[in-house]
Amino acid sequence: MMDEEALIARAKEERAKIFQRYDLGRNAGAVIDPWEDPMYEVYHQTDRYGFIHDKRLPQKHDPHENKAREIEMERVKKWLKMLGKWDDKSSQAKLHKRVYKGIPDKLRARVWAKLLGLEEVMADRKNRDKYQEMLELARKWGTEARQIDSDVNRQFREHMMYRERYSIRQKSLFNVLVAYSMYNTEVGYCQGMSGLAGVLLMYMNEEEAFWALSILLSDKKYAMHGLFIEGFPKLTRFLAHHDKIIAKFIPKLKKHFDQYNLDSILYSLKWFFVVFIERIPFNLCLRVWDIYLLDGEKVVTAMAYTILRMHKTKILKLKDMDLIVQYIQTKLHVDFGYEDDIVIQTLEKCMDELRKAGLELPPPPEPIELPKKPFGVFVEPTVEAKIGRRKQEFTETEKEVTETVKIKREITAQEVATLNQEVATGSGSNSQLNAVHVPESEDGGSLLGSSRKSLADTSVTSTADLSVLSGGHSQRSQQAFEMYYDEQPLQQQQNQHLHQPQLHSKPIESGDDEGGDGGESSPGLRKRAVIIGAKYKPTKGPT
Repeated sequence: MMDEEALIARAKEERAKIFQRYDLGRNAGAVIDPWEDPMYEVYHQTDRYGFIHDKRLPQKHDPHENKAREIEMERVKKWLKMLGKWDDKSSQAKLHKRVYKGIPDKLRARVWAKLLGLEEVMADRKNRDKYQEMLELARKWGTEARQIDSDVNRQFREHMMYRERYSIRQKSLFNVLVAYSMYNTEVGYCQGMSGLAGVLLMYMNEEEAFWALSILLSDKKYAMHGLFIEGFPKLTRFLAHHDKIIAKFIPKLKKHFDQYNLDSILYSLKWFFVVFIERIPFNLCLRVWDIYLLDGEKVVTAMAYTILRMHKTKILKLKDMDLIVQYIQTKLHVDFGYEDDIVIQTLEKCMDELRKAGLELPPPPEPIELPKKPFGVFVEPTVEAKIGRRKQEFTETEKEVTETVKIKREITAQEVATLNQEVATGSGSNSQLNAVHVPESEDGGSLLGSSRKSLADTSVTSTADLSVLSGGHSQRSQQAFEMYYDEQPLQQQQNQHLHQPQLHSKPIESGDDEGGDGGESSPGLRKRAVIIGAKYKPTKGPT
């Protein structure tokens, strides 16, 4: 077995090679595997946001597109005037209304910077040259480069900026993430952050995106720090609040989810972690981001409610957990079914409804969610961090997770055995059902048994398989569930953008199940705080 000095040298060499590939980019001498570069064919075309589409597919003319462009050009004039007088009372009075109508894309970078207070943060003397300092520290001491490199290779590959391996924007994305991993050592790097930084870099330069990411995590208006630290405490808090909202305002849908053992964590992770990126069409996602940067985290709660409220009729017709998850995660990403303006109008109504009910936000965060260590202060990594080895093989949280998983397996096995017995005797609701089998390898029970090893063959990193939350048919639920990234071929990801949506131009009508007295929470909710306790940090092991 290699000694610690050899392991440290090996990890250092690996980090240096990763940085070297980004430094070289696509210049002469770069070695890029063919599979890492998706083809751009003559039948491909890009939309106004830079995403690649296949123009061989049937194209549906949108009669509203030209009119929308004309309206946007008129709004550009108003926005330019307002940007010139940003601090005037008259401009601030108009800000809410204009943001909800939509920020013109050509001015989005400037408006986002204003909403985030980016100029003031970057002008702060203590922040001058801090980004370059963190980037150099990451080059010398960073422990997250391998996982970040892996995620950069997957993020937004259907977008022109990120299509080519080691392109300028891929390099910027890598730099922002490794620098931030040194700046905020409590978080380091966690999957999902590449999506946030990737969108910011579509509208900002490298250093601006770094500070914008910092604001999103540390400013109390957005407070995303609690989403990415170990245990995901903010996710737990917001999921519980989301379930409460659904139970109160859409009780039929809540009962429908409970009937098919569908826990909200199975369809909503990207809603909360990355503010709906890759869960709704990108043009609509940008509109939601506009409002999120203006009004903060309450927008995420309201938009989650809005999505389910607008699509509850369709969801109630789906009689299978996997079909429901697929519809919410995949179908709505391709075709939301309503014009953006109608969605935003409904969102605004839902925000008002939640505000009047006192449910605009969940209870305040516990201290565990808030940053405790100072930002931008370098502390040399431990030997264990340098070589990707833990001081202890498994944390107490992970041991609790494993024990809970085992309990879940036992409950599931009992339910399956009962169902099979009913099928065999013909006493079930449908005696023609085939017996149910839950494969051992697919039920998430090998949480600690399937440890992941680093390049140095020294680390153990456990990742909670959240598919165990679903109960029942774990093999199918695991296929339906996606943690942060859709593990699918690039062309399949691209095809999700290729279909033309069928838009409704009238507001959604409320169903007969609006309102209600709440109801009991899902049984899975009581276990979630333990189940999601193990942070997914595969940096210390290979993908």
